[in-house]
This record gives sequence, C-alpha cells and structure tokens, in this order.
Amino acid sequence: MVSYEPCRGSDEGSGAPPAEPGFRMKMPRGGRLFLATCLGSLFVLVLYFQTITKPEAGLKTGSQPGKSRRSPLQTLYNGDQQPELLAAQSSLRGRRELLEEACLSHTKKRRVLSPDDLKHLIVDDKHSLIYCYVPKVACTNWKRVLMVLTGDGRYTDPLSIPANEAHVAGNLRALSELSVPEINRRLRGYLKFVFVREPFERLVSAYRNKFTRSYNTAFHKRYGTKIVRRHRADPEPEALEKGDDVSFQEFVQYLVDPRTQREEPFNEHWERVHSLCHPCLIHYDVVGKYETLEPDARAVLSVAGVEGSLRFPASGKSTRTDGNMAARFFKHISPFYQKKLFNLYRMDFLLFNYSTPEYLRTR
Repeated sequence: MVSYEPCRGSDEGSGAPPAEPGFRMKMPRGGRLFLATCLGSLFVLVLYFQTITKPEAGLKTGSQPGKSRRSPLQTLYNGDQQPELLAAQSSLRGRRELLEEACLSHTKKRRVLSPDDLKHLIVDDKHSLIYCYVPKVACTNWKRVLMVLTGDGRYTDPLSIPANEAHVAGNLRALSELSVPEINRRLRGYLKFVFVREPFERLVSAYRNKFTRSYNTAFHKRYGTKIVRRHRADPEPEALEKGDDVSFQEFVQYLVDPRTQREEPFNEHWERVHSLCHPCLIHYDVVGKYETLEPDARAVLSVAGVEGSLRFPASGKSTRTDGNMAARFFKHISPFYQKKLFNLYRMDFLLFNYSTPEYLRTR
C-alpha cells in the first residue's frame, strides 16, 4: 500500500507561522504496479497532520506574472498589518488557539480524508487563499467575493453577481479537483480560513430557508416528503405529495433519527461544520464568526491585500444580530429531542467555543 508521511523541514520548531506539511510517498517492494493502479483511480486518500512548519518562501501572489511578494499567510503571522488589523488579530489568534486546544481534547484518532472531503475548500491561486464554505454562514457573499478575486475582470462588484450564479459548480475551483502534490503545496503556503456560526442559529436559519419558503420546491420534494411520511401521524395526501409544510419539530425528529444518516450524509445546509471543513485535520489560520462578520471579513481581505479595492458586502438582515431566533423555535421542542439534537451538534459547540444555549431544557 502507498502510505504518506509528513516532510518536515529543518526549520521546524523555529517559531515560524503554522502551515500544512507536505507529504512524500513510501514505496514498498513490488509496489510500482500497485501505485500505477492507485494513481489511475479517482479515489486518492490524503492524510493531513496538524503541525507547525514554515510557509514556502517567496510564494508568488497577485496577478502580475513572475512577481514575488509577501503571501497572506506570511502577512498574517509576521505581524506587519495595519494598526486596525492588529486589533482584530488578538481575537483571531485566540480563536485559533482555542480550536487547537479543543481538537486535542476532543479528538483521539486521526483519520484519512478523501477528495470528497475537500469539495468545500475553494482555492484562490491569485491571492493564495483557501476558503472552506459553510452554508448559512454568509457563504453566498464569500463566493461572490472570490469570483471577483479569481475572475478576469468580468465582475468588480460582488453584489452584481446573482446569488444562484455564485453557487454554480465550475465558477470556483475546489481543492478536491487538484492532484495530491498540488493540494499539499497550497495547504503549506496558502492562508486557510473558515467562517462559523452558533450551531442552532445556523440550523434554524437552514430550516427557515429550505422548508418555509415557497420557492424551495426541490427541498420540499427531496426532504420534506420523506420527513412528513416518517414523522407525521396520519399525513394528508397533499402533504405527502408536496412536503411543503414541514414543522421545525418534524425537522428535528428527522435529524436525530438514526435512519437518516445511515441512508445518506446530511445535506450541506445542516451538516456539522466539523464534518464539512475538518478543522482538526486542516489547520485554519483564520476562524471568522458570523456574529462578527464585518470586522472578520475586513481582516481576511486586508491580509490578502485587496481591502482597498474590494469590500465584503454588508448584510441588511437583522437575524445576524438576533441571538434569540433559535430560542423561539426551540420553545416547542421537548427536552428529550433538545438533548438528542445538542448531542448531534455538540462538537461544533465545543470546537468553535460556543456556549450551551441558556434556553435548552435537556433534563
């Protein structure tokens, strides 16, 4: 079998910025034929270790060919930002450290990642960025921003890009599309960031968007009809056919039903962040939060060197500052199901330092 082991540089432990290591393949005797077979397969297993190494020196960024300048990763860790960015650095550094501590405390086994696990990581080669998108955490606007950054000048204003176009496959490049060496090089030298949200606020937002909006007929048919059939007593024929009136209580019952994940993975809109972005296997340099979206987004764009020419779209939605949205929905959920749901999303609470909601009744 082909195995991977980290390639450690001689400068490891020098206090340099954290980054992902590279890997070299160990070739067993008689393994050449086997390797050829593996390379021809679409299923390539890659193992990422969370370590501290020095980022690649002289990494070329920007749109001018052959021009080398400091990469966002180097800018972030070398502390040569503007004064206002340095103020945000303390909060971002604290989150990064808390995440690393939580990973050490709550994860025991390393696991192997496949290309499917990397589909949510978007690559911007022009600015040396990797972004893991999480639905219901401003990912539409982040995809719009990345389309402007990676484009050929077709778009200059993120808000001019239709929301549905931002989610079209092929408009942005996923890390999973690259070869193992290309993946490793980018993980070592690019700035990796993710934005997270209080897990139950995100879950309620997903429910409201996908099950209470009349235009989401695809979700009603795909998930709503199944939920009604399994979790509603004596459903009406119309509800079985349309699935457009799923209650939040029925949605919760669907999520905690053991059959749900046995049959298929969660939809990305309610999948846990740690399952989408693998923060204990991939070292994220910036962990932004939906609750502090504007300053955190400014910090990322400033480190990338584009804040002067590009602004993150401001949100007019009041729900981002309304921390009671989930409380109103959970009011009608029994303590039994509240406890089951909390256990399901517990790792996201722990990893990203969100407190157990006061409204929960788990006893």
